[in-house]
Amino acid sequence: MTDRKRGFFGWTWYVTWRFLALLALLLLLLRFVPPPTTSFMLQSHYPVSHQWISIDEIPIHIPLAMVASEDQLFPQHYGVDFNAISKAIEQYDDGQGLRGASTITQQTAKNLLLWPGQSFVRKGLEAFLAVGLEAIWGKKRILEVYLNVAEFGKGIYGVEAASQYYFNKPAKYLSNKDAAKLAVLLPSPRNRNPNYLTPYLSQRVVWVERQMRQLGMGYLTPILK
Repeated sequence: MTDRKRGFFGWTWYVTWRFLALLALLLLLLRFVPPPTTSFMLQSHYPVSHQWISIDEIPIHIPLAMVASEDQLFPQHYGVDFNAISKAIEQYDDGQGLRGASTITQQTAKNLLLWPGQSFVRKGLEAFLAVGLEAIWGKKRILEVYLNVAEFGKGIYGVEAASQYYFNKPAKYLSNKDAAKLAVLLPSPRNRNPNYLTPYLSQRVVWVERQMRQLGMGYLTPILK
């Protein structure tokens, strides 16, 4: 190997190592400090409405509704659902487009640090960051940040802002049905409103409530202690 090549690989390794170290420090900081903003908020074309709320102040049926709707294996996986990814790749190979397969951890990583859209590059970064979040944050912190940064409408981020906007009350007063209605806004929150649901989304609310009952209110207790 020539000196030029050794210099190039040495420089590349140095930059990569420094980037990973800075990323780890950022994630470590955000384990304890509420994110002041997110990548999606910065890219929003609408006025941002956002209010942080501690997960200890959120009724357990709200995170349960999100898990029931978006990622029922959340307590078990390590950030990435490889079976879901395999199915998504099969659908892509069949010409159905690249979609789905994102866990709540991946969605948190995407909303916090990445950009909208579908591509293998973003999916790869999403999975990489999700593993890092699982290792550095743990399930409770991931769920707390997710509930506070997920988009629930045009410029509406987090369950507290969504509750105030759609139901005119704090999130701590949301009913099971209210929580299920917020859950079905995902993954297309800008085109949906919990107060004006289509027949399909109304049935989806019923399905989410049924899944919540089947999972049970104690389903998330081990990770929320």
